[in-house]
Amino acid sequence: MQIQVFHNNHGHLTEFAGFNLPLWFKGIIPESLAVRNAVGIFDVSHMGRALVRGQDSQRFLDHITTNDVASLNKGSGQYSLLCNSVGGIKDDVLVFNLQQDQYLIVYNAANRVGDYEWFGSTKDGFDAEVQDVSDDVAMFAVQGPKAVPLISKLADAPLGKLPRFACDWAEIAGCKVLVSRTGYTGEDGFEVFVWDAPIGSAVNAQKVWDKMLEAGRPIGLEPCGLGARDLLRLEAGLCLYGTDMDENTNPFEAKLGFVVKLNKDFIGRSSLQQVKEKGPQKLRVGVVTENRVIPRHGFSILFNDEEIGRVTSGTLSPILDKGIAMGYVTPQNASQGNAVKIKIRDRVEGAKFVKPPFYDTSKYGYSRRTQ
Repeated sequence: MQIQVFHNNHGHLTEFAGFNLPLWFKGIIPESLAVRNAVGIFDVSHMGRALVRGQDSQRFLDHITTNDVASLNKGSGQYSLLCNSVGGIKDDVLVFNLQQDQYLIVYNAANRVGDYEWFGSTKDGFDAEVQDVSDDVAMFAVQGPKAVPLISKLADAPLGKLPRFACDWAEIAGCKVLVSRTGYTGEDGFEVFVWDAPIGSAVNAQKVWDKMLEAGRPIGLEPCGLGARDLLRLEAGLCLYGTDMDENTNPFEAKLGFVVKLNKDFIGRSSLQQVKEKGPQKLRVGVVTENRVIPRHGFSILFNDEEIGRVTSGTLSPILDKGIAMGYVTPQNASQGNAVKIKIRDRVEGAKFVKPPFYDTSKYGYSRRTQ
């Protein structure tokens, strides 16, 4: 069955970044719980993907990203950021070293055009070629505590032994795939890049999707949509570009300074050096409400009845059965455990600041205790 036909027949569709994508299949809550307790599969082929080749490919990527690309060995990857000249976040990305002088960079769907143009405008002086392969390589995310046995059963390579952020080539359903130990849910899992799967003739993508559905059903696999993806990433405390960060936000404000390597030169470095020395003007925080309410984007965060910041994204966590959110507040008010209030329309609700992820990491997430 063609994947889009599957989505049309089984999913509740919505438009996102120019794509008609499933918001949910069975439902956002059951899909989220399937990922937390078993395994879920997401079609994330709308993401941006580009190959960077050439003898200056590593130097070029080090020039445009904040993390240390030079440290990547073959088959390893890293989370990183693209910043503008004043240190504002243009996007968050994954970078993988596929082989000598060849890398894969993965970026957000809403920024596919803008990022690709940025790559082209910043590579003068570098012997590097950037090839957009977004429409030729399908991408699926297989996430949850049962992702390892599922992928291990299907692949012809020992992918269950991959470290986090590593990648390797394999075959699934007779198709060439690149598999990375990455994801956007907080759970263990993989992202599967199906090679030779152009949008106009996605036969290989269909084969891999159908095979994973078939093999995963007996262990509780559910196809999942954008709704579950957003809920899961928020429970894990992961930022959504355009909502929790943008070009008006720098990495230190977003608490992503761990991927900023100031000992190398990159676009925005000098501005970020100053931010680190002076301190950020706002800080991202995690918020849990006292009651079962949803703190939505734009709601005010109050301390002593005065606004100290605003919510950027929020939802109702099915694990906590409480509202959770992320937002930005003034640094002097950002301490964990601070009791605050969220203004929800014409009333206020009690809440407190916590350090994400919002779930018990001994029970959920990639670092959970083996059961």
